Amino acid sequence: MDASVREPYQLSTVPRWVIGAFVVLFVLVGYLLYESYTTGTVFEAGLSKANDQAKLLSALVDQTNARLADMKGQLDVTAQKLGLTQAELARARGLAQRIRKERKASDERLTAQIGQFKQESDAKIGQVSSELGGAKSDIESTKKDREAAKGRLEGAIGDLGVHSGLIARNREELEELKRLGERNIFEFTLHRSKKPSRVGPIQLALTKVNTKSYRYTMTVFANDRSIQKRDKTVNEPVQFYVKRSRTPYEIVVFEVSRNRAVGYLSTPKEGGA
Repeated sequence: MDASVREPYQLSTVPRWVIGAFVVLFVLVGYLLYESYTTGTVFEAGLSKANDQAKLLSALVDQTNARLADMKGQLDVTAQKLGLTQAELARARGLAQRIRKERKASDERLTAQIGQFKQESDAKIGQVSSELGGAKSDIESTKKDREAAKGRLEGAIGDLGVHSGLIARNREELEELKRLGERNIFEFTLHRSKKPSRVGPIQLALTKVNTKSYRYTMTVFANDRSIQKRDKTVNEPVQFYVKRSRTPYEIVVFEVSRNRAVGYLSTPKEGGA
């Protein structure tokens, strides 16, 4: 065959992978160009945004500087005003210091007064405690004396059959009976007479005395009536009732002599005072 027939055959024998490679390369170049364009666009947009932010920051800085300038001016004015009131501030400081000193001195005086008052109070409390201790001792002593007096005094059954409690048989016991204070005591010395004598809330008349047998006869006048007590013995409780009294009155004669009787009238506390 001639040369004109072989040449087309040789061109048609280019490998397919070469064509495929060119296609891939073309696509790759196109993608790279697209990415480059996209990246440039994004970069320009970011750069524009950064410029806007820079302008905004610059405006903020300018605004801040303006505010700082205003504040500096206000501070200068305030400093000038403070400079005009330094004398007043000095007087205020002096006044405050003087007040603190006076307050301290007042507190010290008050503390001293409180200490003195406490000392005096302690002394008075100690004195009162001593007095109370003495009073307590006196009370205990009086209580013991009362118990001792009760031990020395004896009771008896009266002529009405009522227990009389404690009675006195002489003047010493009569004083002890008075100190007990359980009943009202009225002493008497009666002389024989038909005319009655006032003894406490009643009247008594001594009509007869027998010194040998230590007996006597007496008339009691009470509640507008008379009660005759015949042949009563010395130290015998002679009992009788009066109005508004649930406890009997008692007469005890502990000494008799010619035409005379010595003793006492005992009445309950609720009446016959």
